[in-house]
Amino acid sequence: MHNISMNSSIIINGRKIGPNEPVYIIAELSANHGQDFSRAVETIHAMKESGADAVKLQTYTADTMTIDCDREEFKIGKGTIWEGKKLFDLYKEAFTPWEWQPKLKEEAQKLGIDLFSTPFDASAVDFLEEMDVPAYKIASFELTDIPLLEKVGSLKKPVIMSTGMGTFEEIKEAVDTLRNAGTDEIVLLKCTSAYPADPSDINLLTISDLSEKLNIPVGLSDHTLSIAVPIAAVSVGACVIEKHFTISRDAGGPDSVFSLEPSEFKQMVEEVRVAQKALGKISYDVTEKEQTSRVFRRSVFVVEDINEGEEFNANNTRVIRPSYGLPPKKIKDIIGKKSAKTIGKGTPLTDELIA
Repeated sequence: MHNISMNSSIIINGRKIGPNEPVYIIAELSANHGQDFSRAVETIHAMKESGADAVKLQTYTADTMTIDCDREEFKIGKGTIWEGKKLFDLYKEAFTPWEWQPKLKEEAQKLGIDLFSTPFDASAVDFLEEMDVPAYKIASFELTDIPLLEKVGSLKKPVIMSTGMGTFEEIKEAVDTLRNAGTDEIVLLKCTSAYPADPSDINLLTISDLSEKLNIPVGLSDHTLSIAVPIAAVSVGACVIEKHFTISRDAGGPDSVFSLEPSEFKQMVEEVRVAQKALGKISYDVTEKEQTSRVFRRSVFVVEDINEGEEFNANNTRVIRPSYGLPPKKIKDIIGKKSAKTIGKGTPLTDELIA
């Protein structure tokens, strides 16, 4: 897909992820467990059944994210689905209890699906290291948290990092920070940090540009309600697709409105696989099935009975299907010439029939 010469893939639990590998599909649990452990487990099972390769959690508490403060600075402004809420209250509602996370990892392992998480501070990184997660996800909002990136990078594990809101310079600085800290295995995710996002704001062409400029594999973290956007992303080189997952949007929760339900997620996975298969390779070879179809090309036929010595003209000689006669380009040389013998209607015209 792209000419990436170094850092061209990452490996999670023995699976290679990058250009020319099967697209790696991550199902994001986020807050869609509704603070119910059994629902979290049920959701992971549904993710596996829907074709996800990995489950992603988020590791934070309201206290590790912000402080409980009533000042206007700590209230969410206009333009989001969380308008008017205090940051602290949102995170208190949305966080995934830490004591669940090792158990959810065990559940995922039983199902044969990867599980890792997004840490939001140093204490979360330490906790996830105790869990022995196989990789780390960096959220768009932490792209500029250089101390956090340095800590994650020093662990030398694969990192998948979203780029929402980031300028090119900020993205490059984040990548350089991870690399300098010790991590060579990095995948970036093109991301539009709007919830839900409008497809017109996604700018998928950035995927290939970012990949080429930073010499790094790039995927998509998608917050639209569309499955068309991830499918299109594959055509411009996305090697990872991340999408929020919920058992049911009707269940509510902070992230439910931009999450896919199981049947939708499954359809997305199936179509992404088809899209990647269709990309194939650069080829001008005629396939076996196309060879069979060649018979239905056009060629020169006699379409009225012609006597020996009679001239071929536009009424008795035409270019039609199938392809048993002379090539269509010969018709201009044939018109006006004479027949070498009597020819019946429907006979493919060959050189021997021309005087």
